[in-house]
Amino acid sequence: MKAYRLGPTHPLVNLPLVYLLPIKVIAKFPTLRKLPRCPHEVLTTPEYFEAIKGLAFLNEIMEAVSFLAFPHFGFRGWKEDFLGYFPVWQLSYQLYVFAGKIERITGWGAQALLAFPHDVYIDYPPEEDIAELFSIVVKMVIEENNLQPILEVIREMPCPEDFEPTQSNVRKDFLRKWYHTRSKNVQEISLEQAREDDGHPLFFIPDPAANVEEYVIAKVFVEQFMETLSDKDRKLVALRQAGYTWAEIAEKLGYASHAGVLKRVKYIMKQYREFEDSKEKSNNVRN
Repeated sequence: MKAYRLGPTHPLVNLPLVYLLPIKVIAKFPTLRKLPRCPHEVLTTPEYFEAIKGLAFLNEIMEAVSFLAFPHFGFRGWKEDFLGYFPVWQLSYQLYVFAGKIERITGWGAQALLAFPHDVYIDYPPEEDIAELFSIVVKMVIEENNLQPILEVIREMPCPEDFEPTQSNVRKDFLRKWYHTRSKNVQEISLEQAREDDGHPLFFIPDPAANVEEYVIAKVFVEQFMETLSDKDRKLVALRQAGYTWAEIAEKLGYASHAGVLKRVKYIMKQYREFEDSKEKSNNVRN
């Protein structure tokens, strides 16, 4: 059998993976489910060969392989519990990487599939065997690409929103964690900018070196608001102002996770808006 060099976009590269899917997995995907268990029949029947060249086939095989790979990165829950910008979610979709590693470990790839006798039908593999195979493959991917330090950082920041590409507070919190700093000067913004952006004037008071008057007004206003808070909420705000991450604040104040801190912060910011509105109304009455 002649050997062919097949690039990552060639339909035959992904076809061998179909025959590694357990029946419970393949049953979830209509295009994959229709393909015969005889590789030769797929390759010689126009209907099936066109199917493996299509986008539906590619999307389904990516989803199926991702479903099998994700659990072995060491994160609790199902892949569906996470969002698309979560790094491990994205890693689990590296279809061509997984296909290459599987072929290296087992010898099962496009060349092996083409060499099969024309009348051979392939049974569905046992789930436990495929789970063990993907465990080995994912471990290989992690080791060869030195991903373990990155996974450890991701594990410390388990809230998927931490990895959003937008400049939110949780995004800034992740950057502080990533660079191992508590500096409150990470992308610090002014009072007016904070009202326009995702930052909040309660946590990001203006730099006095830039505008002393603005700093004094903001600081006094925040101190007045802080007097209305409970002791625990005052500590939360003070820790955040000092540059601590949400995860560190959760640990210091006894929250189960920093998701609980963020929920409390939303309530505090609502109180802040109400306090701001009441002050503005009071000033209008006096004027």
